[in-house]
Amino acid sequence: MYTQERTTMTNLVVGGPVAVNSYDNAIVAALVENRPVMLVHAFNGGYLRPVELKEESHDKGVKLATALDPATKEAQGHLWHITPAGFFGQRPLYFIESAAGRVSPKPVVAGQTDAGRGDDGVPKPQRRRITVHQEAPKSTADTVQVGLPDKVGDKWRGKNGAPEDTQLWVVTVTPWGGITFVPITHPDAILGFKDHAVTADSEVRLTYNWGGDFTGTVINTFYPRLPNEWDVPYHHVFT
Repeated sequence: MYTQERTTMTNLVVGGPVAVNSYDNAIVAALVENRPVMLVHAFNGGYLRPVELKEESHDKGVKLATALDPATKEAQGHLWHITPAGFFGQRPLYFIESAAGRVSPKPVVAGQTDAGRGDDGVPKPQRRRITVHQEAPKSTADTVQVGLPDKVGDKWRGKNGAPEDTQLWVVTVTPWGGITFVPITHPDAILGFKDHAVTADSEVRLTYNWGGDFTGTVINTFYPRLPNEWDVPYHHVFT
């Protein structure tokens, strides 16, 4: 289902048959530099955002929004980090983390381990991740939530005791410069929408990859967009 190719200019391995073009700046920035990006839908130009932006929310899902309101922009609800998270075989895996409602780490006290620090020595913030329900996509209930690993419900925890199992994704780059998300817990599914309807405020679900190919379908493809690219060509997102 997946092959590996490497680009010489970016040295980027992607979980798909298409090597990332070095000029796809948003994809490279999202996957390599871990810069926050706007995930814009290929079909109607809407963008993904958590249903609830507050940091204390861990049991709400994700929706597609078609207007970037000031409250969402102020809370960074339109921004996501695609964070490297190791490998599955030779395929790189990622977390899809919301920039909204991130939790500042608490000071480490005696006897506790540090959660990790960045290159600048500052403790890394905890970000809420898109988490997949164990029974997705066959369940008709919500199949994704945005929450910290130790805060999501039992059915959103890994079956093998590792909460991260249900938060790991293969990011597949499509020939037309978009990306498709495949959860490792459900490799025949891709990130899609309830009832397959891509409309304003559509609820995000895991949907079966009926096409069966590496790209999923055009309707389930997202284009990462950096801040200076938000108005090209999807300027109507702001209306």
